[in-house]
Amino acid sequence: MKTLRTFRLRTALAVLAVAAVPAGAVAVPATASAAASHTEATSTATESCLVSLGSRTAGGDHRARHVSATVPPTAGGSELVAHDVYPDGLVRLSTSMIGTDDGYDGLDVSGFVVMGDALYGSGYKAANGEIVNAGLSRVGGGWSSFTAFERAEYRSPTGDFWRMNAYGLRNDGTLFRWTFDRTGAWRSKASYPGFTGVKSMALISKTRTYDTFLANSRSGALYTIHIPTTSPMKPVVKLVRRSTWQGFETMLAQPCGRNGTLLLGIDKDTKAGYLYAVGHANGLATVIQGRGQVPITFDDPVNFRWIPRYDDWLLGE
Repeated sequence: MKTLRTFRLRTALAVLAVAAVPAGAVAVPATASAAASHTEATSTATESCLVSLGSRTAGGDHRARHVSATVPPTAGGSELVAHDVYPDGLVRLSTSMIGTDDGYDGLDVSGFVVMGDALYGSGYKAANGEIVNAGLSRVGGGWSSFTAFERAEYRSPTGDFWRMNAYGLRNDGTLFRWTFDRTGAWRSKASYPGFTGVKSMALISKTRTYDTFLANSRSGALYTIHIPTTSPMKPVVKLVRRSTWQGFETMLAQPCGRNGTLLLGIDKDTKAGYLYAVGHANGLATVIQGRGQVPITFDDPVNFRWIPRYDDWLLGE
């Protein structure tokens, strides 16, 4: 019980912390040397912001830890959420995972994963680090060619509006969007080509009318991809940085401040992670503050973000 209760408490503190702390103000490139050399110049404005880091281990476990935006960044201990959630080594892609206290001694977890050529809805209840009950629901095949997948669920603060979209990037550069109805059925599939250079994507905004991703390219550029919810699908791409961002195979974004983002970039080749405070996205004028290298080894095959069901207020653009 200690593991789950600690994780739930820290998740709640993370949500509270990111609601009130402004993003920083020093623009730096994304290389490891630059991140280290600029840490002395950064302020303490984002120290209370956290990334709720999740991972799927080689053995199929779900784990959680929190990365704090101190200078240099600090990381809490890795905590077991559930043991043997998936078969060893099969999960290749994971969306953010919702973790909800069930009101007793357990945690309800839900999200989507890609295993082999198929996409699955994944849900389970865990207690004391062990699964009480679990289920995988096969959505469909044809997913071996996808390199990224994420969902964006938005509910208005008053609760009178809800929507959920899912986004998948195929290896030919086509970006897909699906819209869910209230029953959870997949509807209104749309697509847009032209993203062959994208290496990874992190969701930084969810609003009533659009979603926005921060994406890095293999050539080193950093972009925002603004996707209105209207049809036909017409993404708007803006350049944020021209170079130095090619090293990250995974990027994860957590809200930080009223309109900012705490960005974790993970270099799978070196198993290193670097933390950045990103101001409200505004093309090349976007402020990016390097916090430094995270003092842990990122050796789990898949990383994702733990999120609450509705209080994940991403307003980074």
